[in-house]
Amino acid sequence: MTDPRYSRLAKLLIEYSCALKKGETVLIDLSDTPDAMAVELIRAARAVGAIPIVETRNSRVTRELQIGTDTAHASLVKTIEMARIKKMQAFIAIRGSHNAGENSDIPSDKSRLYAKTLRPVLDHRINKTRWCVLRWPTPSMAQGANMSTEAFENFYFDVCTMDYAKMATACGPLEKRMRKADRVHIKGPGTDLTFSIRGIGAKPCEGQRNIPDGECFTCPTLKSSEGFIAFNTPTLYAGTKFEGIRLELKQGRIVRATCQGGSEKKLNEILDTDSGARSIGEFSLGFNPYIQNPMCDILFDEKIAGSLHYTPGQAYDDPGNGNKSAVHWDMVLIQRPEWGSGEVWFDSELIRKDGLFLPKDLLPLNPKNLR
Repeated sequence: MTDPRYSRLAKLLIEYSCALKKGETVLIDLSDTPDAMAVELIRAARAVGAIPIVETRNSRVTRELQIGTDTAHASLVKTIEMARIKKMQAFIAIRGSHNAGENSDIPSDKSRLYAKTLRPVLDHRINKTRWCVLRWPTPSMAQGANMSTEAFENFYFDVCTMDYAKMATACGPLEKRMRKADRVHIKGPGTDLTFSIRGIGAKPCEGQRNIPDGECFTCPTLKSSEGFIAFNTPTLYAGTKFEGIRLELKQGRIVRATCQGGSEKKLNEILDTDSGARSIGEFSLGFNPYIQNPMCDILFDEKIAGSLHYTPGQAYDDPGNGNKSAVHWDMVLIQRPEWGSGEVWFDSELIRKDGLFLPKDLLPLNPKNLR
């Protein structure tokens, strides 16, 4: 018997996140995800008259393909993937992972080659389809969240199927403020960073692009970031875990990047992927009331209540500042008191202090009101 939560999630993805209609095509791209969820997505798509196409992947197989990739292989993959995505009106990706470090031993030059070659496919999917990306709950994810498998599954389905329509209404005033603001100032332990978002615009995220969701993002103008920022959550990128990342910026460029442990060389190798990787593609405020602590999975961590993220590389979606890069690395700073506190200012107004929004029109975004 299929878990009824699968059906609820599939219905949300098809009818709300992608808003599929009769005759539209959707690519359902699944990695290490149960067949039963694929079946529910197919049924949900057909129920609205849409045409589903399914791709199933395995993370160990994907690792093996990338570890030996070369220009000819990556170019062929790009050609095939591009031809397919151009046939789609929508895209749903669900990523399971039995081992969060599965890609940790892929050589950096191979990762860079593959990412740069396939970047046009990602750009087309982001800019030309209605898309939604999410994880699948696995024991590996439960371990990262320091939870039992059963407790994590319950948490996962609660947060993934929350009332996103209510979130969308609450997020409206924040989007308007981001569109009007010029200077942003972020303060906190080890952090004193300023930049401009003037004329960039803003994008609310309330269940259409990621599940779980709960952020509103913009990005700094290309040469405006000045100062330093210290991130207090671990982050996983290209299969490697990084902790204690600190960035120093001048005229919008990362001029110094350090971290704890022995990963500093790889950190800088990633930031040297291309000319745009040391510029900033995104700034976002997170406010999902059900996500409180990091679990080293960015689709959850970037939505943590009372957090912000700041992103070396290219923005995934409009708004953008014109920066181009194969890198998109959301680095998360939590500003609630138990994580060290902090402030976010728009121009001369204190917007958020210690993780809570202060202006009256933004109070609906605070956890006690959004749950």
